[in-house]
Amino acid sequence: MSLSEEQAAALSPDSLVVAAGRPPRTRDEPVNPPLVLSSTYFGTGPLGDGDRGYGRYSNPTWDPFEEALGQLEGADLPGLLYASGLAAVSSALSLVPAQGVLVMPSHSYAGSVTMATELAAKGFLELRTVDIADTDAVVAALAPAGGRAASMLWLESPTNPMLGVADMRALTAAAHEAGAIVVTDNTFSTPLVQQPLSLGSDVVLHSVTKYLSGHSDVVLGALVTSDASLRAELLHHRTIHGGIAGPFEAWLALRGLRTLALRIERSQASAQVLAERLDSHPRVAGIRFPGLASDPGHVRAKEQMNGFGSILCIEVAPSAGLTGAEAADRMIRALHLWLPATSLGGVESLIERRRRHTAEPESVPDNLVRMSVGIENVEDLWADLEQALDTLDG
Repeated sequence: MSLSEEQAAALSPDSLVVAAGRPPRTRDEPVNPPLVLSSTYFGTGPLGDGDRGYGRYSNPTWDPFEEALGQLEGADLPGLLYASGLAAVSSALSLVPAQGVLVMPSHSYAGSVTMATELAAKGFLELRTVDIADTDAVVAALAPAGGRAASMLWLESPTNPMLGVADMRALTAAAHEAGAIVVTDNTFSTPLVQQPLSLGSDVVLHSVTKYLSGHSDVVLGALVTSDASLRAELLHHRTIHGGIAGPFEAWLALRGLRTLALRIERSQASAQVLAERLDSHPRVAGIRFPGLASDPGHVRAKEQMNGFGSILCIEVAPSAGLTGAEAADRMIRALHLWLPATSLGGVESLIERRRRHTAEPESVPDNLVRMSVGIENVEDLWADLEQALDTLDG
């Protein structure tokens, strides 16, 4: 490791994103980890602990990112890098035993819900979906039903796209009491805004594609845990199922991670400004953003997060003979600076009506627009939104 656990713990997260995962300080050697392109490594005899052996087992370019992410999440072990966020989801779901019970938010990343639903349809597990912001309902779902208690609680907070906020401490405690492990998707918050391990989670998941890499140019996922036995299971799944990261993508992700603190600081501040202005706009029928005092998740988010994130959602009001969904589509088409595209967490501001995706549940309003605030000037972002909303006047 470039930093010991004690050294990492002494740094603020803003410094750790820059310092973690550096090579040893050897004279005339690079300050940045090099990109290693090799499918195999020299060796004879049986493979032992720490031997790389083959490119599906390990790559020196993964190590710095995995070390940095583990330290950022406050874990005792390095993270595990995967080929995509869904590869990481698949690995995490492999921890559910055969015919085990998975409790998952009814509103969460569509890929996770789709994968869990398909596993349930094939009889591999029982899926119980619940409003993750309703603590009593989640606790009830964890309890035995038909003789079976939950094996895993899947958390997402704030949720995608409804931005519901879970009581993380209460739910992780209830899950452990029921004998379940807890996996938390921390993609929206990043470890700079929320640290699920410190709130009781066993495994933390990231779509590295989003905020961690931050430039909309790689597809990667990651898992982090402080439990050595869980990490060993996850590593085995990654190795056997082949969901490994490309070294160039890993190298890009670490480079992107270096600016995470600055990007989060800028985008969070802008999201707060935009949410406050949109909250009173006549063409906005509703808004979801935990940074607003009126938001139902505000108090919880304030207690367990370091900020409120950079994602906000609005419901566009029907206008001039248009339904809310039609008005939302017209507004998005009128934008110039905001980019109409899926994904989130990049330096650019992205916007989309979520129900254009058939995988989104019908409980997501068809006029709901998700906005990922980037690092552009906030007044330019607001001017673009304002002129686009003005096109709905007729």
